Amino acid sequence: MKNNLFVVILKYIIPLETIDNYRQDHLYFLDHHYKSGIFIASGAQVPRIGGIIIAKCLSKQNLEEILHEDPFYINGFAEYQIYEFSPTKYCDSFKTILEES
Repeated sequence: MKNNLFVVILKYIIPLETIDNYRQDHLYFLDHHYKSGIFIASGAQVPRIGGIIIAKCLSKQNLEEILHEDPFYINGFAEYQIYEFSPTKYCDSFKTILEES
């Protein structure tokens, strides 16, 4: 079964000082899902009002279940918007990411 691609936009709803106190736990969460092949790229928005995650997953429901493990979600620190898309044009090096299962 082919994986779908998703862009996840996190918007912080609490002060950055609190976000920074939980940042390391959030990074462990990200690392775990990079190792599993779910997450492709992530980083802070500029300006730093939240973050972005690009993910490859079987379904939006499956990705939502994964995001519910994020310490930022568990503690109610961020709102999440998920956008699903099917890339039709991409550079040659991205093809490898799309073909990995």
